[in-house]
Amino acid sequence: MKKISFPYGKIKLDYEFDEKELAGVLTSSIEEYTAEDSGEELVKKALENPIGSVRLCELAKDKKNIVVIASDHTRPVPSKVIMPAMLAEIRKGNPDADITILIATGCHRGTTKDELINKFGEEIVKNENIYIHDCDEREKLVNIGKLPSGGDCEINKIAYDADLLVSEGFIEPHFFAGYSGGRKSVLPGIAGRTTVLANHCSEFIAHPNSRTGILENNPIHEDMLWAAKTAKLSFIVNVVLNAEKNVIYAVAGDVEKAHQKGTEFLSGLCGAKAVEADIVISTNGGYPLDQNIYQAVKGMTAAEATVKKGGVIIMLASSSDGTGGDHFYHQLSDEKDISKTMEVFLKRGRNETLPDQWQSQILVRILMNSSVIYVSEMDDEIIKNMHMIPAHSIEEAILKAKEISGKNDVKISAIPDGVSVVVKK
Repeated sequence: MKKISFPYGKIKLDYEFDEKELAGVLTSSIEEYTAEDSGEELVKKALENPIGSVRLCELAKDKKNIVVIASDHTRPVPSKVIMPAMLAEIRKGNPDADITILIATGCHRGTTKDELINKFGEEIVKNENIYIHDCDEREKLVNIGKLPSGGDCEINKIAYDADLLVSEGFIEPHFFAGYSGGRKSVLPGIAGRTTVLANHCSEFIAHPNSRTGILENNPIHEDMLWAAKTAKLSFIVNVVLNAEKNVIYAVAGDVEKAHQKGTEFLSGLCGAKAVEADIVISTNGGYPLDQNIYQAVKGMTAAEATVKKGGVIIMLASSSDGTGGDHFYHQLSDEKDISKTMEVFLKRGRNETLPDQWQSQILVRILMNSSVIYVSEMDDEIIKNMHMIPAHSIEEAILKAKEISGKNDVKISAIPDGVSVVVKK
């Protein structure tokens, strides 16, 4: 028997597998990597040795209005480690700078005060000027041009008016942008809804290069990079995290060059060879990434890359925050025939994208090839309405998966953290 722990919310679910059934365990080698320094020291060294840029303290000189883009509550960015170091570096170069922390919510709900405190600590929330981006706050949006895709690029006016625009973030595999971090602080982070919708159009989501671990010729990435450069995002601090959400690597500097350096480091660690199986178990790496079904689609794509056609995906995500959005929910629940749903998505042009359509499109793509058993705290009817099969434990899910497969000798692959790996065939 082989015991495997799966992150689930703020706990872990353990399961003992019969080794005859266990086809493979797909993990990145991130967990085998040991950083020589603490997270604070890694960030400090990155700030002292920026890539493709002078130091942040030099950039801050003579800049009155400085804006730092920060991630929102849905991302495990260790802002308590990064933000104090960035603020200190800025004030080292310019003690009198007016600094605004702009929360990059993208199209997510606004971050609450308690979530801000959990993210930054009470001192920063109490003493710093923090503004939460709202993609629908029209009076706060400025058009900065046309994206390569042809859509209007609108960003938050606070960022546009900055004398110096910088950002924090983290780099992980991303299921359609290739990797997170870097340029994503601007698009979708502080972009208007129409801009996000144009970038996340069905044509681009269906593009073969809009996949995990791919940046080259990825149309979604190309839009994002153009937006970041046009918005004059001058400096980034990005980190790589292990499963315990500890910083193991940090880069700082130019938005493209520093980000590329970070993705090169990560790509050397997170690749996992596909092991085809009848049943594949995946997660979203636990809290905060598994707070809702919307986010959990990311972990499903790792399983999608290794499950046999017609097989079963078991997705473990506590989903304590619900579905993740009414648009997302109804795009799945309002049509019984998912092939018709996909047909509707693919007919929509770049500027006709509906909110959350991209996530629905990817989930439908998965469902058209596999059954999905969803282990969560959600109401069973909601899961059923979204064309998935509800379960509330790994044991229950595996029993149901075996029934669906109709085999006596099923093979199971396990992906303990579906958002940390790039599954390669």
